Amino acid sequence: MRLNRDENRTVYSTDQGKICPNCGKPVQKCDCKKKTACLPMKRDGIIRLRIERKGRGGKSVTLVEGLPVDVDLLKVLIKDLKHHCGAGGSIKKGIIEIQGDVRDTAMKLLEEKGYVVKKAGG
Repeated sequence: MRLNRDENRTVYSTDQGKICPNCGKPVQKCDCKKKTACLPMKRDGIIRLRIERKGRGGKSVTLVEGLPVDVDLLKVLIKDLKHHCGAGGSIKKGIIEIQGDVRDTAMKLLEEKGYVVKKAGG
């Protein structure tokens, strides 16, 4: 069994496997709304916008990382971002993906909503 040094809680057990950070149960028996809410992510209060091109046939995608893992909030935010940026998008593993390089537009919208936003990567 390994303990997370920062929060002194179990993150993995050899008997049970991965442990949900929200409810403290094994991921297979998680009580959270969705399994995507059980993914460990860096939470420092800063939303990072980055571009990814690898594995996408040369097309760019803007990734919005660091958002709170509230499934309802993510659905509302992705709807606003897609409408504001004029592009398609989806939620995968708690990360919002918007088609194209729309970091400036997304940054403006998220800052208007009161989030602290940074561009990450190139």
